[in-house]
Amino acid sequence: MAFTMKGSAARFGVKGNAAPRLAPRPVRSTVRVSASAATNDKSMGFQTMRDGIKVAADETLLTPRFYTTDFDEMERMFNLKMNPNLDMEELDAMLAEFKQDYNQKHFVRNETFKDAADKIEGATRKIFVEFLERSCTAEFSGFLLYKELGRRLKATNPAVAEIFTLMSRDEARHAGFLNKAMSDFNLALDLGFLTKNRKYTFFKPKFIIYATYLSEKIGYWRYISIYRHLQRNPDNQLYPLFEYFENWCQDENRHGDFFTAVLKSQPSLIKDWEAKLWSRFFCLSVYITMYLNDHQRSAFYESLGLNTKQFNQHVIIETNNATARVFPQVPDHTNPEFFKILDGMVDINNQLVNIQRMDLPAPIKTVMCLPFYERLFAGCFQLFIMSPIESGSVDLAENKTALVY
Repeated sequence: MAFTMKGSAARFGVKGNAAPRLAPRPVRSTVRVSASAATNDKSMGFQTMRDGIKVAADETLLTPRFYTTDFDEMERMFNLKMNPNLDMEELDAMLAEFKQDYNQKHFVRNETFKDAADKIEGATRKIFVEFLERSCTAEFSGFLLYKELGRRLKATNPAVAEIFTLMSRDEARHAGFLNKAMSDFNLALDLGFLTKNRKYTFFKPKFIIYATYLSEKIGYWRYISIYRHLQRNPDNQLYPLFEYFENWCQDENRHGDFFTAVLKSQPSLIKDWEAKLWSRFFCLSVYITMYLNDHQRSAFYESLGLNTKQFNQHVIIETNNATARVFPQVPDHTNPEFFKILDGMVDINNQLVNIQRMDLPAPIKTVMCLPFYERLFAGCFQLFIMSPIESGSVDLAENKTALVY
């Protein structure tokens, strides 16, 4: 689940054409450590808990989070007696597809991974580790949430519970693959330690649905855009991880299709004025987070031969167009002011980053940041009040919800 934003994958009704590739499934290993005094990895400036185990990056407004929700309300949402809009025929068909596990043998490593990592040096090596950590954390966040939903919904709706469990399987596979990639750079995360010690953010169930839908959707467009770019420009393929993104995205497709079905089963999430406000809010939250994050780390995308601004704008446009098929309102990315405001927010965020790097007492830096925070908020508000695109193609009949593509 990406976004980091996640997230992230076509998810949510946008299908890919590539057939899954099969290969032997790798044996997965687990890294476990105990908490201890952090030491400094002088090669790249990362803090480590002990040799080879990286301290997780500090949590900020822009970092991937772990989520929890009101599981009792989730049970009511998927209770067939309380929600007659659930299309179990569609959900059972999705469950059958999840059980096929097309990518079971796709995530197979070879000797090229470590060899490629050893050739990446200096600042580029550090930004690769940061990319892998953020991606791993986002995928692992999805695993934890889906796993708990699968456990809690068993009695209420066994088919939906199994879908969540199988999606958690996919997310765990992704997170493990990314964490193993980190080890090619001589670092890794202790995911067990993170599970117990990272802060969990509470979201109401409807917010979880909006946010997860968008995370899967935007993640698809990020991954597939990078993959297609590197297929056209193989000289920029610095590390073999990206060769796996095409089939990886098929997992995201299936997750997206499921959340589309969930939205269809909840008319209140896609048909009234409140749904329109929340749809725009979550779209903008995801788009702004990605835009600021990626421009803050533009060196990573440049190392792959990508233009960060063009890449981000392409991802937002494609995500917004696809999301408009489901959400009742989406931001108007065609408005000339839309990306102009986002670019201005990038400049403001860069000022904040520079202040945080200053060797000054924390209270002084906080005071210096205040006017920039105010300007960032003003930018968010401008985007929110901008005339939106009226969207969605929903035909609501009594006790039935049909989404027309």
